[in-house]
Amino acid sequence: MIVYESTKTAFLDDVFNDELVNNITKNYNAKIGNINEREVRSWDNSMQYMYRVLSDREIPDDAGIAIEFNIPHTSRRVDFLISGRNKDENSIIIVELKQWESVEKVEGKEAIVKTYLGKGIRETTHPSYQASSYASLIEDYNENAQKEEMQLYPCAYLHNYITQKNDPLSDNIYSFYIDQAPIFVKGDSQKLRDFIKRHITIGDNKENLYKIEKGKIRPSKSLQDALNQMLKGNQEFVMIDDQKVVYEQAIYMAEEALRTGTKQVLVVKGGPGTGKSVLAINLLVELTKRQMVCQYVTKNSAPRNIYSTKLKQDFRKGHIDNLFKGSGSYVESPKDEFDALIIDEAHRLNEKSGMFQHLGENQTKEIINAAKYSIFFIDERQKVTINDAGSLEQIQHFAQDNDANIEILNLESQFRCNGSDGYLAWLDDVLQIRETANSQYIGGQYDFRVFDNPNELKSEIEKLNENNNKSRIVAGYCWNWDKAGRDKPDYDDIILPDYNFKMSWNLGNSATWAIDKDSINEAGCIHTCQGLEFDYVGVIIGDDLRFANEEVITDYNQRAKTDRALFGIKKLFKEKPEEAAKLADEIIRNTYRTLMTRGQKGCFIYCTDKKLSEYFKERLELVNRVYKENEFFTDWGEVAEDQGKYE
Repeated sequence: MIVYESTKTAFLDDVFNDELVNNITKNYNAKIGNINEREVRSWDNSMQYMYRVLSDREIPDDAGIAIEFNIPHTSRRVDFLISGRNKDENSIIIVELKQWESVEKVEGKEAIVKTYLGKGIRETTHPSYQASSYASLIEDYNENAQKEEMQLYPCAYLHNYITQKNDPLSDNIYSFYIDQAPIFVKGDSQKLRDFIKRHITIGDNKENLYKIEKGKIRPSKSLQDALNQMLKGNQEFVMIDDQKVVYEQAIYMAEEALRTGTKQVLVVKGGPGTGKSVLAINLLVELTKRQMVCQYVTKNSAPRNIYSTKLKQDFRKGHIDNLFKGSGSYVESPKDEFDALIIDEAHRLNEKSGMFQHLGENQTKEIINAAKYSIFFIDERQKVTINDAGSLEQIQHFAQDNDANIEILNLESQFRCNGSDGYLAWLDDVLQIRETANSQYIGGQYDFRVFDNPNELKSEIEKLNENNNKSRIVAGYCWNWDKAGRDKPDYDDIILPDYNFKMSWNLGNSATWAIDKDSINEAGCIHTCQGLEFDYVGVIIGDDLRFANEEVITDYNQRAKTDRALFGIKKLFKEKPEEAAKLADEIIRNTYRTLMTRGQKGCFIYCTDKKLSEYFKERLELVNRVYKENEFFTDWGEVAEDQGKYE
């Protein structure tokens, strides 16, 4: 998606007539959501500089210009694109625009600098790294960029930055990335012009921009498939922006823990699809490569089983099993037994360990005690059982008790749901978890559908699964997982008699339901898919989530008796009814939020409650209506553009 696009001539006219920012703002509000004043001022300032740079007769008048291009599979946007040709080569120049006036070099962290951001001095990625990583992601995920053999030329333009002696921005520690994406600063207008003219000699009337915007998104490499090569030392994922900052901070703190003998704790907060598991495995690989005694920890066995199964194809079983552990493994661990423990899904940590919750004192406390350095990846909105006790408050408490240095960072870049923050915000709003500004926006490329017949949903998921075995059906835990049929694929657990729909829960004798070849015939639950991802997910929503009196309501009584997620809730209702009601409601909503964010490309749902189904359809129709209006707006803009003006 592109917020603004035009030719060079139309762009210059818009800037000269003070129409550009108004047009960008209108399109931004229509396509993305409300824009803040700071971004408007940033555009106004930066576009004046780009106006001067592009006011050169040798830069083709019909070269394409795009502002704010959304990178596929992420929520990040490229500031400025210029498209054209150079002989037989299709060229796109990526310009990362910065308002920065000063920079501090950061030693010991790859491609990280300090600058003034958000009312304070903060660490962020070097502009050259940022621009080059954006180019890499477009090349990786945009099919047209690959098929048309487009050449992407990234650069960074810091138009307010004045070069100084021994300048930290161009220090040798950043030379690798500067070579990939050169930096232009205040006074470098002519140099940037020369860079553009070297790669674009012929205009394309926005043709390459159109191909980039309409290019089919190639599926990203899933963590499960890439892990084997990652552990061999081949980094399969390009980390961008906040991911890179977190990664470098995590490595830095690991080294500090060993160097100073001081306990270190890092908390990484992030919603579904922000790359928490990708970072966790990358850190496992890197810290292990640095000869640290390190383990990846989750309460949920499903991701551990998937990752270890993939790795055991090439590595000794004992070595792999020692890398992946359950959260109850540290009850008796001596202090600082491990160099580093990496805890994924930290919100799922329990108070006590063991089958009957009778061992140890507190899993968070035991993990911090057992490791010189512990990294907690957490999303408190993904707590899905009554025993999920992991929280930021607990981590801070036990870190303080251990005299540990604690840092808290956020992940915001979105990699699941086709990089759509809009879908996640929309889903929270629809499930009435929280009100959001994106109540009418999903994201143009995310496929969300409501089915009236569960057999049709199943058929569609089965068809999509034929491509690569990466689509699955999951369900709310409203049907018993009968002991008699847990190892029988032909045993029907989920039965919807009105549609003659029958399906088995995932088998008890398989620890790798998410990647097993025949798993398309079995429905997964929250416990078998949390922490994992698919291309498409089909979700059967049971009677524990309904719609009545204009509200989405939950009913814990509709949960299956075999579901342990709410075990003990009836006793809590007798003792503390208000607390119990709030907890049960939160768990049910979080469960469906988690299930409905497992799909990278799409989510299909069937609701047993017809009123809930109609409610979802109404909300989806509202999205589609707004989307059509925006499409009309864009078409009108293209007509206006022929007259030399973009509305």
